[in-house]
Amino acid sequence: MFVRTERLFLRPCWPEDLDDLLDVFREKTIQRMFVCPSLPETREEIHKYLNQPRNPRLPHFVMYLRGLSGARLVGGIGLDMDGERVLVGCWIAGDHRGKGYVLEALRAVVEQARVLGHRQLFTSHSDDNDHASIRILEAAGFRADGEQDAQELVRLYVADLVNRGSLSPASTDTALSA
Repeated sequence: MFVRTERLFLRPCWPEDLDDLLDVFREKTIQRMFVCPSLPETREEIHKYLNQPRNPRLPHFVMYLRGLSGARLVGGIGLDMDGERVLVGCWIAGDHRGKGYVLEALRAVVEQARVLGHRQLFTSHSDDNDHASIRILEAAGFRADGEQDAQELVRLYVADLVNRGSLSPASTDTALSA
């Protein structure tokens, strides 16, 4: 599965991404936004991650910035399960924050989740995270669910994928391929 947006190309991780991922993960300036588990740090951990079998209804994408000088890795976004809930998680490289890439990718993945037949998407937001993350979630059609985990200091957000009127329009050109 591939998704193309105005500026980004979202695609599955490939073994060829190993060096790009190592470079970005070493920066230590990655901002983990929205339910992002810890990222692999060694070549072996990344290799193992890249070779894991994936559920086609729960895609994980790397975000590459498209440009005349070639593609540049800017982040990652993907879907996962937590019990019955479909979660979306995201990370962005430090020097690419504040440029709208997360919102662009999140809108595309919300639409992709709808196409894949998911009815709702959930994510959580750390209470100590900046307010920009909340604005991104709201702009992508998420709303606070009211649920909060006091131990982890996170607030749950949900996007209704059935009622299209509740989501902001996504400016994506989505292409599915196996």
